[in-house]
Amino acid sequence: MTKDTDSREIVLDVLTEILERSAYSHLILRQALNKYQYLDKAERSFITRTVEGTVEYLIQIDYVIDFFSSTKVKKMKPVIRNILRMSVYQILYMDRVPDSAVCNEAVKLAARRKFVGLKGFVNGVLRNISRNKESLVWPDDSVRYSVPAWMVSMWTQDYGKETANAIMASFLENSKTTIRLNSSKAGKEEILSSLRKQNVQVTESGISDEILILEKYDYLESLEAFQKGYIQVQDLSSALVGEAADPKEGDFCIDVCGAPGGKSIHLADKLNGTGMVEVRDLTEYKIGLIQENINRCGFDNIRAKVWDALVPDPDSAEKADIVLADLPCSGLGIMGRKPDIKYRIKPENLDELASLQREILSVVQTYVKPGGKLVFSTCTIDKKENEENMTWFLENFPFQAVDLEGKFKNRFQIDTMKQGYMQLLPGIHPCDGFFIGVLQKKVE
Repeated sequence: MTKDTDSREIVLDVLTEILERSAYSHLILRQALNKYQYLDKAERSFITRTVEGTVEYLIQIDYVIDFFSSTKVKKMKPVIRNILRMSVYQILYMDRVPDSAVCNEAVKLAARRKFVGLKGFVNGVLRNISRNKESLVWPDDSVRYSVPAWMVSMWTQDYGKETANAIMASFLENSKTTIRLNSSKAGKEEILSSLRKQNVQVTESGISDEILILEKYDYLESLEAFQKGYIQVQDLSSALVGEAADPKEGDFCIDVCGAPGGKSIHLADKLNGTGMVEVRDLTEYKIGLIQENINRCGFDNIRAKVWDALVPDPDSAEKADIVLADLPCSGLGIMGRKPDIKYRIKPENLDELASLQREILSVVQTYVKPGGKLVFSTCTIDKKENEENMTWFLENFPFQAVDLEGKFKNRFQIDTMKQGYMQLLPGIHPCDGFFIGVLQKKVE
């Protein structure tokens, strides 16, 4: 068995877990890469790109297979269905392997998985697609951008066709690793020097001095800057939450839905060794993830505890200078990083999540001191979960919106800044889709 074939076996197994058993793509892929660390960097890159690309383009790939196959995708055996899917992705979007080799390897894979009788079918479908790939025409934007039709309609209605198309196109671009510097741990030049010493390609974000883009590294965990807690993986949009919160030295902050801890660690970094950040989440597992990051970064002014955000905590009433509520949401703003979200989320989920957010906000707003701030954020671009909930909150609780103009050094021209919130859109802004609202508790 060749190494290349090994890689395809792994891709097939990972895709089967994701597409047939609804496993989370980023978790299953990470587990596979950890299990097969002995594979070289090029092979792991092939596995990563093929899995992520197949999931990302799934709607389009299934349309292509259905167009050229007498048996429709939904009627196929799962193994055959996923061999075809991963192969079609390679034929349409990868230049590394010639189409003929993709077809041959798919046939071998079908045989090894005990489907010898379907070798001819697999070969025929793939060679037909390969011969006709230049003449493919997409029937609509759902297939073109591989996004469910209901999402296309919703974003077109909410943002207009041009912006909706820019959002959907951005999800298909390669996501880059962005990191935030823990500035109280080390200076920027020291961190840059450490990264470059390990041959990492580092680019400035151009938006925030604290955010860098990393490329051409193998394992993030192998980087000295990561091991020493100098850097934290965090998208630009997520890092803006800390800037919006703007903690002052000595502040007491509560992060009510904090896993895996990136925003809380940012607050602790900004407090510069003073104050305290209490970061909470629902399960021991999530608190374990937070604690790993705290231990790696080595901050003393942050602690983690298990607490359900829906359960009132009388001991915290009006104790916090800042409450950070990064709420459970549909995640529609980060589909470029987690493409399986678009197949999991259904329209009814948006109403359920918006309702859950209101319940959490109703509880955690009691922790804010008079004059203190509630920072409400999500990684979605759904108006129900964002703007509509911001409006609802201001109508029901003694808070006022905080003018955000000038808060980000005029890096974003967003006309709702004066109203206390910003909706960042992928493809329009240089980051993930994200919502940030800042509200101040009125002093009686």
